[in-house]
Amino acid sequence: MSSTELPGVRSTAEPSPPAGAVRVAEGERLRTLVLPGLELAVRQRPPVRAGLPPALFVHGLGGSSQNWSALMAELEDTVDGEAVDLPGFGWSPPPADRDYSVTGLARAVIRHLDAAGRGPVHLIGNSLGGAVSTRVAAVRPDLVRTLTLVSPALPELRVQRSAVPTALLAVPGVAALFSRLTRDLTAEQRTRGVMGLCYGDPSRVPQEGFAHAVEEMERRMALPYFWEAMTRTSRGIVDAYTLGGQHGLWRQAQRVLAPALLVYGGRDQLVSYRMAHKAAAAYRGSRLLCLPEAGHVAMMEYPEVVAAAVRDLLRDTRDGRG
Repeated sequence: MSSTELPGVRSTAEPSPPAGAVRVAEGERLRTLVLPGLELAVRQRPPVRAGLPPALFVHGLGGSSQNWSALMAELEDTVDGEAVDLPGFGWSPPPADRDYSVTGLARAVIRHLDAAGRGPVHLIGNSLGGAVSTRVAAVRPDLVRTLTLVSPALPELRVQRSAVPTALLAVPGVAALFSRLTRDLTAEQRTRGVMGLCYGDPSRVPQEGFAHAVEEMERRMALPYFWEAMTRTSRGIVDAYTLGGQHGLWRQAQRVLAPALLVYGGRDQLVSYRMAHKAAAAYRGSRLLCLPEAGHVAMMEYPEVVAAAVRDLLRDTRDGRG
């Protein structure tokens, strides 16, 4: 499949700083990339030395580029890393066309890579970001050097019960119902609920990290497009799960040419641990890292372990063993 099947991937524009106060970890900075009909916030972690290969990190549903700060810090001696806020999430406003489908989000990532001229990159995605990264790697292999997927959102025949509420957001009217039913919840209560769902052991989150997460929850809930972004993106995931033929995610996984690393958590409540070996068989020549105590965001819970596996992948690929 050529890039012509994802129209508009060649637009370019100069970046400009984002407006407003932004939380960034030490050593990071945030910039805004402005393209026709699309504005993306990009979190950068300058490499410790020149000449390191570029990497791009893509977050999951409801997440942001901040989800990658710990892993980016671990890999600062290995890659020239940057993480993107997908349209409608983090500090990126909604796309002009309101296209939150997996293909639409993949198109946004491709447009960013084309505009930045950084490809091929080491592409690293979590959950929804894993599905988006898979589609990017399948349709634009020239942009992807290696592919690392943490709990990628791939179609499952038996969805876990704990993942059902997220899927229900795709049903018309459910988001408004959720909003009414949860309107009395504080940002702290909402944050605890999200962490309980995403972490294998929420107690691993330091107090300062929890406070920052509550602050970010308050900010995001105040955005006028919060529920629209969540609803339309959830619908996009469901649509991608039901898409068959050459555009199906499993079929595209089989077409990925880049060496792949798959990371699964044994306590993941959103992407089933039992899918690990099926995924490893789908991505040709892939390697598999299973972390029994991790949940859905292993790169946040065990960044040093995930970083070590990424380094091994990059080293073996560079040495011709990938």
